[in-house]
Amino acid sequence: MIRFLAGGGLAVKICGITNEADARMCAAAGAGALGFNFFPGSKRYLEPAGAIPWIRKLGESCPRIAVVVNPTLALLAELEAAACFEAIQFHGDESPEFCAQAGLKSWIKAVRVRDLADLESSLTFPAPAVLLDAWTPDAFGGTGKRLDWDLVRDFTLAHPDRRFILAGGLDVSNVRQAVRIVRPAAVDVASGVEVNPRKKEEYLVREFIRQASVI
Repeated sequence: MIRFLAGGGLAVKICGITNEADARMCAAAGAGALGFNFFPGSKRYLEPAGAIPWIRKLGESCPRIAVVVNPTLALLAELEAAACFEAIQFHGDESPEFCAQAGLKSWIKAVRVRDLADLESSLTFPAPAVLLDAWTPDAFGGTGKRLDWDLVRDFTLAHPDRRFILAGGLDVSNVRQAVRIVRPAAVDVASGVEVNPRKKEEYLVREFIRQASVI
């Protein structure tokens, strides 16, 4: 089990962190996990050689998740060698077989959801947790587009043995409602706690975590 999902309450993962100051601020604000994006096509991309030294300095008090999209085996080896990530989050078109053989100590599979068929495809991944994100034709995530919460709720209720992380368009104005409807194991946010990409806003981070915790 991934550590930030092991507790009984809702966990909050702050994703797309791009600098040490934001990482420490999010951890101090109560984030359950921090996500770092190693996909070159992302607005929040981190070059591994430059980012790993400061990510390593953060310590293990707040779990660190490496986000990748259709990664090379060389990138996965580099992230594993860094020895500072609790899990890999596969956010591309990776197959179940690729994820199972290429993950670190643990892994999360992100599935971009258009319809029920996409949700059902998540069941083919033997992952400790599946992240459900909104589908868009031109991006792999972090777009701020919202999922159909009613569709997701019905699916998650039908599969109580699985742990789901809800993402996609969450912010301080809607995360409480989303949690009440879907009842996920965790929520994931990137753009919803930013005014501009690559910079997390402390007041939004703290309010998002507070709203997510009120059920």
